[in-house]
Amino acid sequence: MKIVHPKSFTYRGGDRAVLLLHAFTGNTVDVKKLGKYLQKYNYTCHAPLYKGHGLEPNALIKTGPKDWWQDVVNGYQLLKDDGFEKIAVVGLSLGGVFSLKIGTELNVNGIVSMSVPIRREIDVLHERVLTYAKRYKQFQGKSEEQITVEMSELKNNPMHGLSEFQELVDNTSQKLDLITSPIFVMYGLLDDSLYKESANFIYDTVRTDCKKIKEYTQSEHMMTLGKDAEELNEDILIFLDSLDW
Repeated sequence: MKIVHPKSFTYRGGDRAVLLLHAFTGNTVDVKKLGKYLQKYNYTCHAPLYKGHGLEPNALIKTGPKDWWQDVVNGYQLLKDDGFEKIAVVGLSLGGVFSLKIGTELNVNGIVSMSVPIRREIDVLHERVLTYAKRYKQFQGKSEEQITVEMSELKNNPMHGLSEFQELVDNTSQKLDLITSPIFVMYGLLDDSLYKESANFIYDTVRTDCKKIKEYTQSEHMMTLGKDAEELNEDILIFLDSLDW
């Protein structure tokens, strides 16, 4: 089966800009519905696709956080070059980590972080890649026998980017007190308990008085695509509308 690969997107709205950042092993589909929703309310939204994502698993493991971060910075700069002076950033999982990193390094009008870990173990990340790879191969229509052979080969391939991912999470967690922009921290009750712990740590550590935190009772990890998505979209809009544009 021929797979149509996802791409970066820009939805033109008004003069308020939002950078949307997707998850690890995900793609821009993670934030597409949110982007269209915000566009209806006059926000211009841009979502960069990280290098290696939405492609063959072997393409993913040849990339790492430095590549993905550069895609994020390029997306931010694209909005700046388009004349947007104030930019808010909204990120899911890895995208949420990047939204926090942006908050420590760049000028942003506000931050929304969803399903963000403050620590991440290599074996968990490795399993994420393998799960992504198996689903991708199944979607391609490959036989179970062929998938088994290819998965065995993939397991033996070095994934250097995973240790860099762990370092990214650790380093970002250590700099949260540099964040002074308004922030909205969100997590799903049905996600691993680590994410509730992480959300509270982020909320307690950032150095801004303009902050809020919310739990979504029907949400798992991919909050933007879950049962609470409509409520989540509305809450994000309310938060963005409250910022000083």
